[in-house]
Amino acid sequence: MTSDIASVIDKKNKLISASNFVPATPHEIFELLANPAMHSVIDGSGSVLAPKDTAPQRLSLNATFGMSMKKGMPYKITNTVVEFVEDKQIGWRHIGGHIWRYILEPTEGGTTVTEQFAYRSSRSPLMLELAGYVKSNNAAIKQTLINLAKHFADKK
Repeated sequence: MTSDIASVIDKKNKLISASNFVPATPHEIFELLANPAMHSVIDGSGSVLAPKDTAPQRLSLNATFGMSMKKGMPYKITNTVVEFVEDKQIGWRHIGGHIWRYILEPTEGGTTVTEQFAYRSSRSPLMLELAGYVKSNNAAIKQTLINLAKHFADKK
């Protein structure tokens, strides 16, 4: 279930973006995002299962990491980290070309986390739109942000 987190679907620039407050420091959140084993804990799509055995324990710029996924049928995908600024921003892409990114901005009492799905660089942005991925990714982003906030709120 998603909340009333505001999001922007910018079809011209092929970008979905949503932000939410998370009661944790940018460093704490970045450490979670840089650990592929934690991605299934916060995933709002229900498709991320676990990292492959070859995935690093902590991501870095240009690191590759495989993930076991399931959307109907199980599959595996390999991602490459293409954006990496400690405690501020991390993003990765896979063979489809689109980028998932997180931007962290310190705020009083925690961090504003913005998650983005940038599909301008996708091999087939029109196909993503026609197949309904823009709409479903928008809902998944909102749920991921809720899950992320809940993960840290439950630790308090």
